[in-house]
Amino acid sequence: MPWIDELAERLSAQIPCGYHPTGPASSEPTALAALALSAAGHGQAAAKALDWLARLQADDGSVGPTAKQRTPGWATGWAVLAALAGKAQERQFDVDRAVAWMLQLKGEGMPRTSDVGHDNSLVGWPWVADTHSWVEPTAISVLALKAAGKSNHPRVREAVFLLTDRLLSGGGCNYGNTIVLGQELRPHVQPSGLAMLALAGEIDADGRIARTLDYLTAELSARTTSVSLSYGLLGLSAHRRAPPSALAWLEAAYRRTVARDAAAYPLALLSLAARDADSPLVTLPASGSAF
Repeated sequence: MPWIDELAERLSAQIPCGYHPTGPASSEPTALAALALSAAGHGQAAAKALDWLARLQADDGSVGPTAKQRTPGWATGWAVLAALAGKAQERQFDVDRAVAWMLQLKGEGMPRTSDVGHDNSLVGWPWVADTHSWVEPTAISVLALKAAGKSNHPRVREAVFLLTDRLLSGGGCNYGNTIVLGQELRPHVQPSGLAMLALAGEIDADGRIARTLDYLTAELSARTTSVSLSYGLLGLSAHRRAPPSALAWLEAAYRRTVARDAAAYPLALLSLAARDADSPLVTLPASGSAF
């Protein structure tokens, strides 16, 4: 499709890239761009992104947010996925070292208490070391570790329990909590979409995965912002639930993004979402998974 090809050309010209055109080059958008460009057949630009990520990789295997900010290393999972997607190209990024670092990083577990709606004793991944496990870094790590063939590792299995435990009773999830001061929180599209990506192929014991897919289906529309739309559709695609209007919505979001500032971060996500079930964020975890 012409707009998808045009998007890839715009993305190729921004490597390494940031969240905004005037911001510093950052690991997350650069890794997402590498994933999108690998899938689009732009191997040279993807390799350039991977080389940049490899130069950022620390001795312990982690990847910090930017070249100047080497910690925290929550973006390491994105870099692992980008490296695995670009495996046919020459790359220096050490996936094994990155995976080993990810497996030793843990969120801080606490005893379960009756005043909190979720199980605090479950351990996933934090944004910052020695803090609470949150939905998004846990989902990113699960995706990367599944893609790296670690689906049955105890850390991944516990993280899957954590993600399902953080889903709200009516579907969807917040960023990490479920109930605060007796009030169930409202779901948000981005963490819900990411959680659905990570939970693809998992058993839906109590129906909350199905209700989350229903929530995303009802919540997404032509008016949804580019990043949220992309994550929401990716979550649906991982469960073969993308709506018929998905490509039209994505094209409209692309036009809005270009008119605003053509930032690489939303462009990469829009490109990945446009591939539906063939997106590497869907296929890589499935190909490395035992399920």
